[in-house]
Amino acid sequence: MTRTMNLRALTIAVLIGAAALTGCAAGQSGRDYSREQVRGEQSVRYGVVESVRSVQIEGTKTPIGAGAGAVVGGVAGNTVGGGGGRAIATVLGAVIGGLGGAAAEEGVTNREGVEITVTLDSGKVTAVTQAADIAEVFNPGDRVRLLSGGGVTRVAR
Repeated sequence: MTRTMNLRALTIAVLIGAAALTGCAAGQSGRDYSREQVRGEQSVRYGVVESVRSVQIEGTKTPIGAGAGAVVGGVAGNTVGGGGGRAIATVLGAVIGGLGGAAAEEGVTNREGVEITVTLDSGKVTAVTQAADIAEVFNPGDRVRLLSGGGVTRVAR
């Protein structure tokens, strides 16, 4: 492979990895719905916010980050040395790139979240964790709805 081809392959791998990681950072706030949740019935309960706590929602851990990192690392390793040394550098580059790609994916897809504790009108106390949303901030004393359906519960106004 020529240096130009290596650079081109490296650029393509980085772009594919970035696009894939962006897709992994799907919404998890109270206003975000997956395709499967659309048009599904939800039960609604009402209550009052007791407390709101900031939390960190861990990032995704899919093979995409590791795969993209391995490709980038392998291509980079392939540009080092010659003969048998090149083969070893390619393998080491792929392994190190895979580990780095997995860590990068998790870091990029980490999200700020909130744990919202609600006292329902029935008297039951429950807590829901969801992604923080600057368009929908909750404070103690706020009247809210808990929407539940398909194994998912969200807090909304």
